[in-house]
Amino acid sequence: MMIPLILGLGGQELIIILIIVLLLFGAKKIPELMRGAGQGVKAFKEGMKEMDSVMKDEPKEEEKQPS
Repeated sequence: MMIPLILGLGGQELIIILIIVLLLFGAKKIPELMRGAGQGVKAFKEGMKEMDSVMKDEPKEEEKQPS
């Protein structure tokens, strides 16, 4: 069974990266880091949705100023 490539990384590279992260931050700190990353992604998605709705609601420049 082969782990799908993520950004060109194979299974062995991902395991090495996970071990390094575990050694650097410790097992207790990792859930906090992931929670913070999740909140950041959530805020980014909300901002993108808000920007998308603003872009749809605003009339185009040509419609604002009649010629």
